[in-house]
Amino acid sequence: SAIGFYGDRQDTPVDEDSPPGSGFLAEVCRQWEAAAQPARDAGIRVVHPRIGVVLSTEGGALAKMLLPFRWGLGGPTGPGTQFMSWIALADLLRAFHFCMQTESIQGPVNFTAPHPVTNRAFAQTLAGQLQRPAGLPLPAFAVSLLFGEMGRELLLSGAKVLPKKLLDAGFSFQHDQLENALWAELKE
Repeated sequence: SAIGFYGDRQDTPVDEDSPPGSGFLAEVCRQWEAAAQPARDAGIRVVHPRIGVVLSTEGGALAKMLLPFRWGLGGPTGPGTQFMSWIALADLLRAFHFCMQTESIQGPVNFTAPHPVTNRAFAQTLAGQLQRPAGLPLPAFAVSLLFGEMGRELLLSGAKVLPKKLLDAGFSFQHDQLENALWAELKE
């Protein structure tokens, strides 16, 4: 699944006990999770990883952002106030392993770092790590023109997603702060 389950929640913190949001992505995530009901009915332990923005230079959102930010053309998307709930790739892999090994964990689990940031803070931190400015925003109207409804849901909305179940179960993040996570990913 994904943190899209929560829809656009602005700056309201959400965790695994929060209800689903609205919109296309929230509905897709809700249906993905519902599709596992036969396994639960059969007595199989089911975990629904709700994955945030994974920080990896090998692919995904960060890889797509690197070129414009390296050229000094990066900045916040839209208003920049939407939250980005992220996770370092190394922590994502460790969280999967942790959930496989921890029998008490079941149901939805947020795979996000415990300190989500706004899109503006993310842009400033990434630009700082690359020693570039972060002053060239991508306006909301351009997102709508280029990417339509999906772009609005992916880039202009956000949720402040907290990994309550992982933390309560004793999971320890190696990269719980964005600056540290980006430094570790970009140094390689």
